[in-house]
Amino acid sequence: MKHLKRSLTLPLAEVRTAVVAFFLIVAIIGFADASYLTIEHYRGVIPPCSTTEGCEVVLTSTYSVIFGVPTSLLGALYYLAVSIGAFLYIESKHGAGEIKAHHASILKWTLIATAFGFGMSLWFVYLQLFILHSICIYCMGSATTSTILFITAIVMLRKSSKEQPESNSNLQTPISK
Repeated sequence: MKHLKRSLTLPLAEVRTAVVAFFLIVAIIGFADASYLTIEHYRGVIPPCSTTEGCEVVLTSTYSVIFGVPTSLLGALYYLAVSIGAFLYIESKHGAGEIKAHHASILKWTLIATAFGFGMSLWFVYLQLFILHSICIYCMGSATTSTILFITAIVMLRKSSKEQPESNSNLQTPISK
């Protein structure tokens, strides 16, 4: 818990571009998967499930839509936002101006957002396994990419907080007027 608090309060230390590029690639894969399901939803087509049976049950269940919006569209928007955050971080490392000044914050909030995606993935996997008793391979692919993003984010945040000197934590104390 101590590392988590430090990770969230300290500025993010520089992260290797290769790690963020991996993060970006995984997010793009998640975006492609969720976008495919969204397109098929609006076309009224159930994608073929070759390795498991259950895509139709999952993709036509009441859980597949939230307030009339397909959950796959929400997933695509999530992956798009994470992709943009990772891309902006990579680009801003070499840029100048306002975005350069905030590039660490962009990545930090992108990494924190993966907790939301991971939590939603856990919920949807639970629904598939214990409520619907059916597995959608595309949904499990999304859950896998979300989990990889979350684990990568934790690794980046922990590494960043360990690289910060312990004395920096005093700099984050709010000053009262």
